[in-house]
Amino acid sequence: MKTITKMQIKTTAHEAFEAFIDPKKIGNFWFSSSSERWQEGKTIRLRYEEYNAEGEIQVIELIQDQKIVFKWGKEHTVSITFNPQEQNSTLVEVVEEGFVVSEEDLIAQLIDNKEGWVFMLTCLKGYLEFGINELRGGLVH
Repeated sequence: MKTITKMQIKTTAHEAFEAFIDPKKIGNFWFSSSSERWQEGKTIRLRYEEYNAEGEIQVIELIQDQKIVFKWGKEHTVSITFNPQEQNSTLVEVVEEGFVVSEEDLIAQLIDNKEGWVFMLTCLKGYLEFGINELRGGLVH
């Protein structure tokens, strides 16, 4: 079971990719901090100041300006791809896999997950297209 979320962003694949892996940029749209630049094989500590939360991801694969794959939580794998489009834009696609079909709250998990990725991509779009970097903490459950 997986979720797929996509958004077209008016920027290059390089700029979108760097927004994720550069600890100086990720705080402008997603997590407030990243322990270091993302690299294949690294464990990265991510912090969310707004929610007093932190966690770790294991970076599995990085293909420059094309793809990021990481594991988080027990069983979840996230793949983020950067597909160049016409007119200097990029289709950013997030696929998260690892949902357990037999879990009682599966539908709630899928909805919550999809909502989170749509919000993150919206914040990324605001940051890269318009320089807005204060949307990150606006998600309310």
